[in-house]
Amino acid sequence: MSVLAPVRRDRIITELPQCFHKEAALHSRSSFHPQVTGACQEQRTGTVGFKISKIIVVGDLSVGKTCLINRFCKDTFDKNYKATIGVDFEMERFEVLGVPFSLQLWDTAGQERFKCIASTYYRGAQGEVPGLTAQGPWLADALKENDPSNVILFLVGSKKDLSPPAQYSLMERDAIKVAKEMQAEYWAVSSLTGENVREFFFRVASLTFESSVLAELEKSSARKIGDVVRIHSTDSDLYLTAQRRKSKCCL
Repeated sequence: MSVLAPVRRDRIITELPQCFHKEAALHSRSSFHPQVTGACQEQRTGTVGFKISKIIVVGDLSVGKTCLINRFCKDTFDKNYKATIGVDFEMERFEVLGVPFSLQLWDTAGQERFKCIASTYYRGAQGEVPGLTAQGPWLADALKENDPSNVILFLVGSKKDLSPPAQYSLMERDAIKVAKEMQAEYWAVSSLTGENVREFFFRVASLTFESSVLAELEKSSARKIGDVVRIHSTDSDLYLTAQRRKSKCCL
């Protein structure tokens, strides 16, 4: 019997959510990778449906990390919330292309005095979401605990509602430039109004799922190749042994 919570109807993903801006996207494909789609249809996703993928949200104090997570997970916004002490997390269950998939969203404290505490929870992250104003030291610390090639980065401007259109246009231009330098995908959201919050987390879940399935397929392929090599080696050993025995007989 499963100990995981059932998937809510509003957490079902049947198509790849599109990126926020094509100039700063991890990729701009309109659909999931064909290998991922095929694996899901053939139920060849291995252990992906049983694993929990770790997403950490990092950034300075008051950039909107907690409000962002609360808006998605609880559909609430509290302008008087208390600053996070240490770390906190929420668990979200999705169904992606018919496969259950779990995300653990880690909300880390932004105060410098909690930096050493938060850093202990960075290890094992598959996705990282730095705030737009704090992509420097927090992100660097998080990447120290993980292989950068196995981490998906998102750069988020979390208070879109506070910027007038003209000012936002200039900020977005700078943000896209920073995202490109970081090799991250850029999103602008508003935790106050909920604008783009659901779309952003669906994108995070989908790209993390896609990466996990591709990694599982690669492992499966490597195991098959290894088995073939071992079989061929065994056959060769047997053949060589037989040849030696035959030679001895001839002598």
